Amino acid sequence: MINGQVHELEASATVADAVRVAGAAPDEPGVAAALGEEVLSRGAWAGTELSDGDRVEVVRAAAGG
Repeated sequence: MINGQVHELEASATVADAVRVAGAAPDEPGVAAALGEEVLSRGAWAGTELSDGDRVEVVRAAAGG
């Protein structure tokens, strides 16, 4: 599940793949990703494989006022 929506990903999908599915680039500034309840460092995204039933939340920081 990515941002509350079910997505079908390949068996070897990573958090970086989930970030792309959410519409962000893994190197895009201001993007954060959490797997379950844990926010992951950007450096861990490509090496963290997803398991069936994992929940990923991808958020973008927004500046303004």
